Amino acid sequence: MIGTAALIPNPALRPLEVVVGQWRTTGTHPLMPGTTFRGRTSFAWLEGGAFLVMRTEMEQAEVPDAVAVIGSDDAAGTLTMSYFDERGVSRRYEVEFADGRLSWSRDEAGFAQRQTLVLSEDRSRMTGTGRMRRGGE
Repeated sequence: MIGTAALIPNPALRPLEVVVGQWRTTGTHPLMPGTTFRGRTSFAWLEGGAFLVMRTEMEQAEVPDAVAVIGSDDAAGTLTMSYFDERGVSRRYEVEFADGRLSWSRDEAGFAQRQTLVLSEDRSRMTGTGRMRRGGE
């Protein structure tokens, strides 16, 4: 197998090990106020821990199922996520993790998004909240 020496844990991703596993998720969406969305999210190490892969599946069809890969840029000290969903949408997000909050965001011209997942104190559940801005709204 080619490149097996690089199949090692990425130290920049180590803080995210608290989210590794299967999760039932609950969240809201800014375009559908008053609606609570439920589904499942999994986080798993990819390539020996070099990356973290997230998979989501929602019970409501309004939110697409997706897969994303989280990695790091050690020179910049940042985390990024490459996202792809069942609609064929592909995006890049900046990722942050601190104080039990995992968030990813993008701020592109005319369209900005932010998703925040909060771990419960006992780390048994995660609650998500999303925000979106189109144009100046």
